[in-house]
Amino acid sequence: MTTEEEEIADIKVDSVGDFYFPEVHKYDAGFGVGEKTVDYIADVKNDPDWVREFRKKGLEIFNSKPMPTHWATKDLENIKFDEFRYYLSSGEKPKRSWDDVPEDVKRTFDRLGIPEQERKFLAGVEAQYDSEAAYSNIKAAVEEQGVIFVNSAEGLAKYPEIFRPWFGKVIPSSDNKFSALNSAVFSGGSFIYIPKGVKVKHPLQAYFRINSEQFGQFERTLIIADEGAEVMYMEGCTAPKFETSTLHSAVVELVALKGAKIQYVTVQNWSSNVFNLVTKRGIAMEDAEVRWIDCNIGSRLTMKYPGVIMKGKRARGEVISIALANSGQHQDTGAKMVHAADDTTSNIISKSISIGEGRATYRGLVQIPKHLKGCKNNTECDALLINTSSRTDTYPAINVKGNQHATQHEASVSQVSSEQIFYMQQRGLSEAEAMSLSVNGFINDLVREFPMEYSVELKRLIDLEMEGSVG
Repeated sequence: MTTEEEEIADIKVDSVGDFYFPEVHKYDAGFGVGEKTVDYIADVKNDPDWVREFRKKGLEIFNSKPMPTHWATKDLENIKFDEFRYYLSSGEKPKRSWDDVPEDVKRTFDRLGIPEQERKFLAGVEAQYDSEAAYSNIKAAVEEQGVIFVNSAEGLAKYPEIFRPWFGKVIPSSDNKFSALNSAVFSGGSFIYIPKGVKVKHPLQAYFRINSEQFGQFERTLIIADEGAEVMYMEGCTAPKFETSTLHSAVVELVALKGAKIQYVTVQNWSSNVFNLVTKRGIAMEDAEVRWIDCNIGSRLTMKYPGVIMKGKRARGEVISIALANSGQHQDTGAKMVHAADDTTSNIISKSISIGEGRATYRGLVQIPKHLKGCKNNTECDALLINTSSRTDTYPAINVKGNQHATQHEASVSQVSSEQIFYMQQRGLSEAEAMSLSVNGFINDLVREFPMEYSVELKRLIDLEMEGSVG
């Protein structure tokens, strides 16, 4: 057997994105989370004292908080925190050249289209493999504008004067049990700073890959757009399917200063053994805008409610989301909009598709206090059921006080029409093709919000999920 054949034989393959390489780790914190785990991670990463204290405070909060019950599902009871490993790393520093990335990691990301996408249209790429970034690069023209795009550890070490004032301020450790867990064991993620007035023309991208079994990935991302700056950041997520559970619990903090614009695009394609429990929130100052564009495919359970705190006058917040739940999956997604200044505007558009025995849930929160004036909110929730056993739920909470605001809420639930499917079959399409066309028509207006490269990938992933759904 040749060397190339041996390398191919090492790869375990079932479907797109569902492959992994044998584990090779220099650092392994072992199973379970406790003070020893936190000290191990802090020692390996050579954390300064304030970061070690931040981690230990996060652990204390995590241990003191019960599992959430209000914004939560019963499936959380199946998470066994002692059965996960919380830090795995080869000990390699992030590479600036793709040629220097270790072969097994390189082959993983090559299969997923990185750095092919970077060559085509991206301004910078970071690729994380288990607990640490394996590759981090930014194009010279963007770097010359003063843009910082590094992994969180590097941001913490090299740019503390920018990083520290906002770190943990948008989402404090005490926000919820899983943000506290992330605070204790966080590793990886991106730090981005866009200087005043700089408009990054091409997207920055991060890709998060879980390769190891019984593992938890806890990246932490902080993006700061200074006054008048603009940036689009895109992230992709995949993991192979194991017999055991995998945990992903990220924290993402966005800061859009006066007149700035941040767009955060996510296409997740987790395998069906992943608990995906993340906290994402942005602050929009005066005349600033934060947009979350989100697609949730795969995972056993996703709980994700991107939020925007509109802290300055005329600030704008928007969440556009698509969720697809297949059998054995629960997509519990939504949005949180907090109006904290006059003349602020928020928009929530959510579409979900439930296939087989899949369950999709929308949970939303809109808060407009009495002392404000001129605030506007629009919320639209549309659900599509593919089978009679599919399920969808909508839990909107819109809390508006005072009489100087405008809010509207619209929700709909529909099933794929058998007459429509029959009509398309008479035009030469198979039943599966007709079903896929119906689903893509349902979400087409939202898919257009994604960058072209992602919208093509998104439609392909949905087609894959629709295979075998007829009947």
